[in-house]
Amino acid sequence: MKSNKLKVGLIFGGRSAEHEISILSASSVYKNIDKKKFEVISIYINKEGHWKRVNNPTIGFENLNKGKFYSFLPWSIPTGLENFEADVYFPLLHGPYGEDGTIQGLLEMANVPYVGAGVLASSLGMDKAKMKFLFKSKGLPVVNFLVIYDWQWKKHRDFFLKKIKEEFEFPIFIKPSNLGSSIGITKVKEESQLIPAIEEAFKYDRKILIEQGVIAREIECSVLGNEEPQASLPGELIPYREFYDYRDKYIEGKTEFKIPAPLEDFQIEEIRRLAIEAFKVIECTGMARVDFFIDKRTNKIYINEINTIPGFTEISMYPKMWEASGISYPRLIEILIELALERYKNKK
Repeated sequence: MKSNKLKVGLIFGGRSAEHEISILSASSVYKNIDKKKFEVISIYINKEGHWKRVNNPTIGFENLNKGKFYSFLPWSIPTGLENFEADVYFPLLHGPYGEDGTIQGLLEMANVPYVGAGVLASSLGMDKAKMKFLFKSKGLPVVNFLVIYDWQWKKHRDFFLKKIKEEFEFPIFIKPSNLGSSIGITKVKEESQLIPAIEEAFKYDRKILIEQGVIAREIECSVLGNEEPQASLPGELIPYREFYDYRDKYIEGKTEFKIPAPLEDFQIEEIRRLAIEAFKVIECTGMARVDFFIDKRTNKIYINEINTIPGFTEISMYPKMWEASGISYPRLIEILIELALERYKNKK
């Protein structure tokens, strides 16, 4: 007997340095999705970029990587390719090769509905440098920043070191342009740390960002919707370490969260307004988490970045902020699927 349940294809894993976080996000969605309404097709991509169906995302790394994988390259079609067919796809690939428009392009070519941002918004949301330029051009508040490419650094190292010292005050943050989960980021407090921090960021990307450090409160806001997006109540994170780095996000977990954030009403409204503006500027759809700084000295609000596939783990801010705003985790998943189908229908 044929099931009336909607088939949801969870796509997770992937080639980026955020592979493990993607598995955690997919496991969390799998545990919380309403299985009375949805049948889950779990599609795992290993670190080499090969695909296979698995029982579910929670079976552990060793089991996920057992058995035969398949290439999706048209010039190397294997025999006995598994059926990955679903009614709607839910990519939970964080970082490059998933959050950057690549998987979205594949799903567009396949002409299937999928959760989240399209190709352009995903690409802009992943590339912090292009994102900052776009925000700045639209008058959205961002901290002072500088973009350096690896070839520029190799040829003009002294020029850039001088420029950084002239245009920025310590502390500054140095980060890869195309990566998330605080991977490759260094907080630089003095000149002696500058070159090692730049070299570290270049391990992860050919383009890096130098950003003015701000003594700030770290605020996040979730956005949900297509043409008429809504913003959640903001949340605040109080880092246990120097900043909310990879170790604290996924290993130690000692950062404190306040949801909703203890802010004045006018600050809450401004953050929600800016979150929706940032969402619209990159032409996002479905979901995004927008991260902010509030300067402790001046109370000025800065947009840090937008994440088009935010973390979906049990401790992730995106679902927690919606929960505080009245939308449960299972209902949030359902809304995202509805938005994906609505967008696909409108496009057709």
